[in-house]
Amino acid sequence: MAQVHKIGRRKTSTARVYLQPGKGEIVVNKRPFETYFPLLADRNTVMLPLTLAELEGQYDIKVTVAGGGVSGQAGAVQLGIARAVDEMFPDKHSILKAQDLFTRDDRMVERKKYGQPKARKKFQFSKR
Repeated sequence: MAQVHKIGRRKTSTARVYLQPGKGEIVVNKRPFETYFPLLADRNTVMLPLTLAELEGQYDIKVTVAGGGVSGQAGAVQLGIARAVDEMFPDKHSILKAQDLFTRDDRMVERKKYGQPKARKKFQFSKR
């Protein structure tokens, strides 16, 4: 199988992931993986599907991600990689499924309501 293309989403982020055999290089928005995700927690989030499937260093991954913040983008990339690994290696499905890596986290930011300073916060109430 030459190349697999999958999409992952989280909050307002969308990641397009391209997985192909190679040396293990990961490029995110034409930048090295380590510089795009400086926080170790975000790097671990992205690498989790590859670590569980024992595919680290065997496949090149090219990612184009847009929207949201760094943490949301890391979650979107993780979902995209998990879906790509699943298509390329159907035998790894149960390992990834056990860690809940195919579930799209549908939690979104609640909208701000008028007459309130934030989504749930209220202005101070004065009885008199």
